[in-house]
Amino acid sequence: MNRSFDDEWRRWIAENLMLDGQPDSIRAVLLANGFGEVDATREIEAVLASPYFLGANRLRNRLRKRDWMLSVYGALNRMRAGGATIERRATLSRGEFHEQYYVQNRPVIITGMFDDWPARSRWNFDYFRARCGDAEVEVQFGRDTDPSYEINQPTLRRTMRFRDYVDLIERSGPTNDFYMTANNTSQNRVALAALWDDVRPIAEYLDPASPDTGFFWFGPAGTKTPFHHDLTNNFMAQVMGRKRVKLIPFHDTPLVYNHLHCYSQVDGSAIDTAKFPALADAQVLECTLSPGELLFLPIGWWHYVEGLDVSVTMTFINFLAGNEFGASYRTYHEV
Repeated sequence: MNRSFDDEWRRWIAENLMLDGQPDSIRAVLLANGFGEVDATREIEAVLASPYFLGANRLRNRLRKRDWMLSVYGALNRMRAGGATIERRATLSRGEFHEQYYVQNRPVIITGMFDDWPARSRWNFDYFRARCGDAEVEVQFGRDTDPSYEINQPTLRRTMRFRDYVDLIERSGPTNDFYMTANNTSQNRVALAALWDDVRPIAEYLDPASPDTGFFWFGPAGTKTPFHHDLTNNFMAQVMGRKRVKLIPFHDTPLVYNHLHCYSQVDGSAIDTAKFPALADAQVLECTLSPGELLFLPIGWWHYVEGLDVSVTMTFINFLAGNEFGASYRTYHEV
């Protein structure tokens, strides 16, 4: 007896036709899964004739045109001198930063902008324990056992004394199993307020009057933040240790296998173009961020971050220039 169709299989037929699957190939898959040839042919023809499918096909064509326009922008960007590298600039002026990087959506590493932070000389394990050791902080745990640890981070939270977390980092080897990130900041900004006294506003680019006073990231070597994009422009100020950062421009979004909200299916630690062949056409830039360096992450740029050492990073979004872009963002669901 032949298998009966349900709406999930009808959705599968429509999706594969949208992806330029040929009816004969789709029919062959259906036959291999136990559907009868007459029924399979009828269902495929019903999808092709559906006004809903025809409307969706028009929308697909519009999206393809947008993808083409993004690809042209990407091709032009590759023609830029030094386009395959992330520039390093010393004490970049506010005007140059704004005109050459912020409004042009280009990353840059800036040096010499927070050398005066007390954090640069004070922050170490002993100082953390003495300054905030008894504070109750929030940390993510169990990341190694959850492949979707970034998406599921709200379920991975644990509260502990800051000194116990510092001790754990000091005696651990490289691991991604635990990490204090920006997602823990709602509790940690209050608990670790004394550490914010060691961080001075980078007034050349940031608004010192803003209530957004930065986000604190602290973890062992081996921490990973999967490929994703943010809804704001960001600064990464590296205070302790080094981090490896891989970036993909926003115009290569059609190539990064974005499946949910702002996340990619691609493993940034081992990019597999056999599994994700479209990524071979994306521009992947890489840099190592060292203590004292400030990385500008433009809005929409995909980035993967890996701790090479025990590291502390402060991130900021309170730019003097406008940085309110998320209000019109609607794609929080599957894409």
